[in-house]
Amino acid sequence: MKRTRRGLAISLALTIPLALSACGDDSGDDAASGSAPAAAPTSSAAAAETPSAAPTSSDPMASMSHSDGAMGASAPFGPGCAAVPKTGKGSFSGMAQDPVATAASNNPALSTLVSAVTKAGLGDTLNNAKDITVFAPTNDAFNKVPKATMDKAMGDPKGLLTTVLTGHVVPGRLSPDQVAGTHKTLAGNSITVEGSGESFSVKPAAKVVCGDVQTSNATVYIIDSVLLPAS
Repeated sequence: MKRTRRGLAISLALTIPLALSACGDDSGDDAASGSAPAAAPTSSAAAAETPSAAPTSSDPMASMSHSDGAMGASAPFGPGCAAVPKTGKGSFSGMAQDPVATAASNNPALSTLVSAVTKAGLGDTLNNAKDITVFAPTNDAFNKVPKATMDKAMGDPKGLLTTVLTGHVVPGRLSPDQVAGTHKTLAGNSITVEGSGESFSVKPAAKVVCGDVQTSNATVYIIDSVLLPAS
């Protein structure tokens, strides 16, 4: 019996360390396997940080915003722009949707010009023209014309009136950067525009009071005097 007990004790003494060693190995393996994923978020975070820099060079919305800003850089200018309606078809955004004669008819400040264009039968001609620049006299501009001269023009719609009106129209859409210079009109005469930036005049005495107004087929410069042909 003593030998049996001694053998059992020896057997237990050998078995327990081995079991503890095995548990220690398992714990080490678990610790090793647990520590490896712990490093993964570091590399994942680095990977997540890398794409974040991409939009600065390739984000389409960023380039679109820049492009939109460039398009919006040019806008109507001048003290006379305050007289243009803020909303509706006579506003800047409303006029941009219509051809020039129609657009002008929606602007109360150009009603005398529209009446003259209608009298001369030039509405369709102007509306159907492609890419023109119109120097549009205000109602006050027409009021400065001597009554005798105005009556004479209105009494000759296909002759003098048409000559006067087409003398305010230039082929091509002239931006503020292009408008200064001498330009041939649809009437066959030439007009000279002087100035730069947002200050322009048309010889001999007309001033641009609201420039770079867009319609669907024309760029309009509203002026404070009628351009009369040399007598």
